[in-house]
Amino acid sequence: MSTHRKISSTLKSNADTGFGVSADTQGGRFINKDGSYNVKKRGSPFYERISFFYKMLTMPVLNFALSLVIFFITINLIFTTVYVLLDKTEFTGVLPGNSLHYFFELFFFSVQTFTTVGYGRINPDGYIAGALASIEALTGLSSFALITGILYGRFSRPRAYLRFSKHALIAPYQDITGLMFRFVSYKENHNLTNVDVTVTFGLTENDESKQFKFYQLPLERSRIDSLPMNWTVVHPINEDSPLYGFSLEDLRATDAEVYVLVRGFDDIFSNTVLQRTSYRFNEIVFNAKFERMYFESEDDTTTIVEVNKIHNYTYIKSES
Repeated sequence: MSTHRKISSTLKSNADTGFGVSADTQGGRFINKDGSYNVKKRGSPFYERISFFYKMLTMPVLNFALSLVIFFITINLIFTTVYVLLDKTEFTGVLPGNSLHYFFELFFFSVQTFTTVGYGRINPDGYIAGALASIEALTGLSSFALITGILYGRFSRPRAYLRFSKHALIAPYQDITGLMFRFVSYKENHNLTNVDVTVTFGLTENDESKQFKFYQLPLERSRIDSLPMNWTVVHPINEDSPLYGFSLEDLRATDAEVYVLVRGFDDIFSNTVLQRTSYRFNEIVFNAKFERMYFESEDDTTTIVEVNKIHNYTYIKSES
């Protein structure tokens, strides 16, 4: 059993994150690295829980494009199957051929109807085929209107475009130690202003209650006017810190997690944006320091920020 330092009774849990206080009800981390909540909801139908619009807005570009292709092919296959089941006299202009040829002829007729292109060689010549083609044309118009809205939402949705270091460090800070991590705005023109950061430390108290408690950590700086470069956020670990005296084993024993919330104003979107992340005990490195990630250009006319170095750190050599 771990013999980690007990948090002073004078320190009160001063943060309400919305995750409750019962350690027995928690599973894994609270916040995923990408900022999403590690929470799954059950007890209601899937169609009530799922947000189609949110999924389409937030899924990766390749997945989004693949979803559109799958939807387009699937909906046309459905209409094509219905057309094939109709009597062949329902259509005119179909070139003669075997069954596979007939299927593809009606498939491309379906595509033309769905997209309202209508080249005109194949035409519905019966009431049923005409009604189905009308329904498909309406479905296509509605689908493209919906897709256009989703595409606009994907491009116009305010985002922070922040990249956080993969690890948080506990390293010497002034004459004590500090918990530190850093982040950078990786887009050229999305430089945030009035940036605020809130850092919350959560752990399971080593007492009979086994409650998971949260403490908002005081920071060296919790606000900056603008973020043209990277920002290393530092929490001084002094006697008033809930991290005071903790080792890596103590953090592991208490299932510790550091929850980060960054807010700022983006001039491009003219809106407030935010981004979250967290660091669990196994993502906190002791006795290390971040490598420098900004330099002067060769002609000394500008500052170069090497975003790819956001995660780089080196261990501090102990004095012999």
